[in-house]
Amino acid sequence: MKFNASTRSLQGSSASRRLRHAGRVPAVVYGGTEQPLSIDVDHNDIYHALRKEEFHSSVLDMDVDGKVQQVLLRDVQWHAYKKQVMHLDFQRVDAKQALHTKVPLHFVNAEVSPAVKLGSAIVSHIATELEISCLPANLPQFIEVDLSNLEVGQSVHLADVKLPKGVTHIAHGGETNPLLATAVVPAGAADAAEGEGETPAA
Repeated sequence: MKFNASTRSLQGSSASRRLRHAGRVPAVVYGGTEQPLSIDVDHNDIYHALRKEEFHSSVLDMDVDGKVQQVLLRDVQWHAYKKQVMHLDFQRVDAKQALHTKVPLHFVNAEVSPAVKLGSAIVSHIATELEISCLPANLPQFIEVDLSNLEVGQSVHLADVKLPKGVTHIAHGGETNPLLATAVVPAGAADAAEGEGETPAA
C-alpha cells in the first residue's frame, strides 16, 4: 500500500494542534541510518487506510514530498472519545534486515469442521495475531489457520500451522507452541444432548 506524507518543521503541542485543526495528522518516521523524520499526513486518507488490515501488517510505500521509502506502521494514537487519529509512528524498513512485527491470524473452515458440523461446538480464537520475524520481502499480510479437521475437545497450536516461507515465530517466555484455538461444546448444549439420549423411565 502507498500513502502520501509531507515533511514538517514545526514541533511541539501547539504546532500539532494547528495541524489537526487543518485536517492533518502529525507523525514521525524513525529507524535505519537516517535521523528521525517529522511528517504529517491527511487525516481522512489515513483514517480510511487504518481501517484496512493490510495497512497494519504490510510494508508500506511512503511518498514524502516525492521521495518514496518503505516503512512499517508501529503505533497509532487515537483521541480518547472521538474518531480522530492523533499521532502515528512509522519505522523505516531495510530490505536486507529481518524485521519483527505482528501479523493477524485468519481462521478458516471452522463451519465445515467435525467439531462444529457434527458436534455443535463453539470455536474460540485464543490468539488473534502472531509475532514473527522475516525479511521484508517475505512478510505475509496474514497467516491462515485451517480448522477443517478440528474435532470436539481438540485444540490448534502453532505447531499445527505451516508458516509461510522465510517466516519464524518469535517466542516469549519459553512459549514456542502457543495455543491458537479450541473447540468446546457449550454446557447447555451438552446437557441437552445427554438428555435426548436418555431412555424415559417406565
